[in-house]
Amino acid sequence: MADQRVTNKSGKAIEESVVTDLKFSLHGDLIRPWDMDYDKSRRVWNGMIDKHPSLIAYCEDESDVVKAVNFSRTYDILAAVRSGGHNVAGNSVCDGGIVIDLSRLKHVEVNESNMTVDAGAGLNLGELDRATHAYGLATPLGIVTGTGIAGLTLGGGIGWLIRKYGLTCDNLLSVDIVTADGKLMKADKSENADLFWGLRGGGGNFGIVTKFTYRLYPVNNVFAGSVYYRSESAKQIFRSYRDHVMKVPEDLTTMIAFLSATPQYMPLSNHNTKLVAIHGCWSGEPQYGEEALKPIRELGPKAVDTYKVMPFTELQSMLDSGAPAGLLNYWKSAYLGDLNDDVIEIVMDYTGRTPSTLTQLHIQHMHG
Repeated sequence: MADQRVTNKSGKAIEESVVTDLKFSLHGDLIRPWDMDYDKSRRVWNGMIDKHPSLIAYCEDESDVVKAVNFSRTYDILAAVRSGGHNVAGNSVCDGGIVIDLSRLKHVEVNESNMTVDAGAGLNLGELDRATHAYGLATPLGIVTGTGIAGLTLGGGIGWLIRKYGLTCDNLLSVDIVTADGKLMKADKSENADLFWGLRGGGGNFGIVTKFTYRLYPVNNVFAGSVYYRSESAKQIFRSYRDHVMKVPEDLTTMIAFLSATPQYMPLSNHNTKLVAIHGCWSGEPQYGEEALKPIRELGPKAVDTYKVMPFTELQSMLDSGAPAGLLNYWKSAYLGDLNDDVIEIVMDYTGRTPSTLTQLHIQHMHG
């Protein structure tokens, strides 16, 4: 249970009148440990994270973000920033201190003539996808619709358009950001260019982005889906997949995965059955996608094949059922120079003895 008092980083209590002033200055809500919504409000996507902040500030606009930042700095209070709340490590919530929550900043403005979109930091990628899809446009985002665009963008952003159009951060044109000294600034390639560079891969803690402007591309329907193979031929499937994807056009982005046959993949199967899945997206002209993906879909006896022409928004939600909120998640990742035979042997070893049917291994092909 969180301490009923608000304390600074040294443990000194903050006067209640100061907290009350913050509460009434915000356009949004300030949640305390005794409030009815507190337990729900402190939760994030990863069920393993169980932290108890002293304050949760739901910001309705940029001015609320400025007030929360100034409050944290002035009184030396630990602060965490939460937009989509999808951060696996749980950095978007803290014990004690204040959570500055941007989830209500959900404005979207599509500029069809300039092929750009302005997006509030509280959006998740599904919400942004739906807004741009109405115009037959898209920007590269992630692969699960509940992911917040803010953490995704500032962390790089790997998704189904990566090989053709790059990372999410590659397509970021400008930001509105509140810096640690409480200033609201704009950053792009010409204004505050060093800050803009840092936000696109230089690390973290440069400030709190409240608005993102992205470049858009003509992406409407795609040829996409998944093919599932039983694991008996896994080693050969991995090798054949590796050999094939090294020569495919940049219109094709794929991911090979090792997983168990849980209900979202094979409803009537034995859930201890191990599967090799190849997920993919052909973002070129859809009529050419079936031919381009044919070799990947014929690597062995198939259990399930879902490839078809579909709206890009359908593809984006395709893997949602495998990433529900509340599971106890632990992730590790690394970069591989290539998927050589030694790597495949290690993959076969470890995936053959995974402790849970929810454990998965993903290898994303990012060459391009």
